[in-house]
Amino acid sequence: MSVPKGRRAVLAGMLALMSAGPFAGTGPLLAGAAPLLPHGPYDARRLLRDPGDLRDLWPGAAVTVTGEHSLVIGHGVPDAVLRDLAARADRARATIAEIWGPVPAVILFPADDAEAATLAGAGSTRGLAAMATADRVIVLPSGYARLTETGRDVVITHELAHVATGATRGGRVPMWLSEGFADYVGYRDAGIAVRTAAAELAAEVRAGVLPERLPGPADFAPGAPRLAQAYEEAWLACRFVAERFGEKALVRLYGSDVGSALGLSPAEFTASWRDYLGKELT
Repeated sequence: MSVPKGRRAVLAGMLALMSAGPFAGTGPLLAGAAPLLPHGPYDARRLLRDPGDLRDLWPGAAVTVTGEHSLVIGHGVPDAVLRDLAARADRARATIAEIWGPVPAVILFPADDAEAATLAGAGSTRGLAAMATADRVIVLPSGYARLTETGRDVVITHELAHVATGATRGGRVPMWLSEGFADYVGYRDAGIAVRTAAAELAAEVRAGVLPERLPGPADFAPGAPRLAQAYEEAWLACRFVAERFGEKALVRLYGSDVGSALGLSPAEFTASWRDYLGKELT
């Protein structure tokens, strides 16, 4: 079976994606996941200074690595891998800070996928590379190992962007904006050509097929036939906003709507986005 280029190729293993439904690696925050950090999400900043509480996850076996502004706790993971992840988290945090603001970069790297699922309170994690909860990112060892170097940077940045924004904020943010924004931040400094990252959607556009509407929740559902295209459409919607109106406008859109933030009606926004897809992908 051939593997599509674009997002699947860039992330090299990330896009079995929504196979775990709401627990997918680039899906929304884990709804209802039990808090892992003992004192709640806002203490993540304190834990960057004093990670003692997190060591209790694996008494006597936890390895702690601190970056300049990040904290990585591992269990049964080589120190070099944890140091590399801390460096990636520092870079991701810097990118997110430029666009959104500071985010506590707390990342857990368990020994195996089953341990990761237990920590997150998740069901299936098949095909995932990382998951975001309200206050941390949890790495899925098997999926993370399959990522390219660039894919690791994109995924860690994407997931930390979810932590920073609160993802869908209880359903108040459209999924296309939640996922598109996280992808926008993840791809922003990756140096990947648009037609490479959005190869699946580009193939459709070159064939004369443009999406009629922004992707909705069903388009991001497990097994959706155009799952890759849905992510690409969402990413390019956010990239369009950032290029035409600026990144500050993209951030404002998170707490508003296209009329208030951009001065466009929903129909005008959709038409402009479709025009942008045609220009960028042909």
